[in-house]
Amino acid sequence: MSSQSGKRAAMPRTVVALGLTSLFADVGSEMIFPLLPVLLVSLGAAPAFIGLIEGVADAVASILKYLSGVYADRIHKKKPFVIAGYSIAAITRPLLAFALFPWHVLALRTLDRIGKGIRTAPRDALIADAAAEGEAGRAFGFHRAMDHAGAIVGPLLGTLLVSFGWPIRRVIMFAVVPCALSVAAVFLVKEAPRAIEPKAATQLTSEPLPPKLTRFFLILFLFALGNSSDAFLLLRAKEIGVSNAALPLLWVTLNISKLVTTYFGGQLSDRFPRTHLIFAGWFVYALSYAGLGFASAPWHAWALFVGYGAFFGLTEPVEKAFVKDLAPANARGRAFGVYNFVVGASSLPASLLAGYLWQTWSSRVALLTGSALAVVSAILLFAWTIQHPRDTSKDTSQSG
Repeated sequence: MSSQSGKRAAMPRTVVALGLTSLFADVGSEMIFPLLPVLLVSLGAAPAFIGLIEGVADAVASILKYLSGVYADRIHKKKPFVIAGYSIAAITRPLLAFALFPWHVLALRTLDRIGKGIRTAPRDALIADAAAEGEAGRAFGFHRAMDHAGAIVGPLLGTLLVSFGWPIRRVIMFAVVPCALSVAAVFLVKEAPRAIEPKAATQLTSEPLPPKLTRFFLILFLFALGNSSDAFLLLRAKEIGVSNAALPLLWVTLNISKLVTTYFGGQLSDRFPRTHLIFAGWFVYALSYAGLGFASAPWHAWALFVGYGAFFGLTEPVEKAFVKDLAPANARGRAFGVYNFVVGASSLPASLLAGYLWQTWSSRVALLTGSALAVVSAILLFAWTIQHPRDTSKDTSQSG
C-alpha cells in the first residue's frame, strides 16, 4: 500500500535483500577496480590494453543484460539469474590475484562482466515486482543508494589495507569476503510466483514493447552517447589542479553525493512526474559537463562533482521506476534488459567519441559536446511528455 495514509510501509524484504547484495558486491568490486591498472602495468600491459579490457567486458555485459531479461520472462523466474550472476562475480574477482599475464585479467574481467550481464535485468525486474504500489521510485532509490554506498566503502577499504602494507594481490584476494556476502544476501530474496497464462509464454519475445517505451529508449540512447566514462572527469579534475593524492577522495565525494541524492530522488519520483525529474537530471548533467569544461581551479572540480552526483539521483532510480510504469507486467525482464542494454552498449561509443574529441581538439570541446547532447535529449524528452501527457503522471506507478 502507498503512503497516502501518512505512514510509509516498510521496505519490502526483497528490495532490502537486493540492496544488501549490491552493497557487498560493490565493496568487492570497487576495492579491486582502482588497483587493476597497477596490476596490469606490473604484468607488462600497455594503456591501450587496459582500455580494451573495459570495452570488451562492457560490450559482453550489455548483450547479456538484454538476453537474461528475455529468458527470465520466458521461464517466469528471475531469482536464479540473480544468484548465478553474483556467484560468477564472487568466484572470478578474487582469482585476479593469481593473474600472471595481461590476458588472464582480460578473461577474468570479462567473466565478471558476464555475471553482471546475467543478473542486472532480472534483478531490476524483481525490485519492480516487489515494490508497493506508488513506491517504485523509493525502492529503486534505496537500491541505488546501497550500490553507491558500496562504491564508497570499497575504495576506502582497499586504500586502508594497502596502507597497512598488504600487497595488491592479497587485497584482491580479500574481496572474496564481501563477494561471498553478496551471494548469501540473494538467498534472502523471496520471488512471488506470477500467474501467467500458457499463451503468454510464447508472446513474450514476439510482442513488441509499447511504442511509447521504445521512443523513450531512443531518446535515452541519444543522451547516453554523450555520457562518457567518468574517468574523463577525473582527468579533467587533474588538468585544473586537483592532485593525484586528492583524486581518490574526490571520487569518494562523488559517490557520497550519488548515495544521498539517489535515495531521495527515488522518493521524489513517487510524488512528482518522473519525466520532470529525468528532464531536470539531464540538465544538471549538461551544466556539470559545461562547468567542468570551463573550470579553472581545483575548488571548481569539487563543487561540480557534488552537483554531478545529483544527476544520478534525479535519473538512476527514476528511469528504472519509469520503465516499470510503461512496461507490461509480464515483460518487465525484457524491458529492463533493453534499458540496461541501451545504457551499457552506448558507453563504449560515448567514451570513444569523448576520447577522440579530447585528443583532437581539447577537453573543453569533449565536455561541451556531452553537454550539448544532454540538452538536445532533454528537449526531445519534453516533446515526448507533450505527446504522452498521461504517462508523466505520478500515478502511473500504480498501473504496472
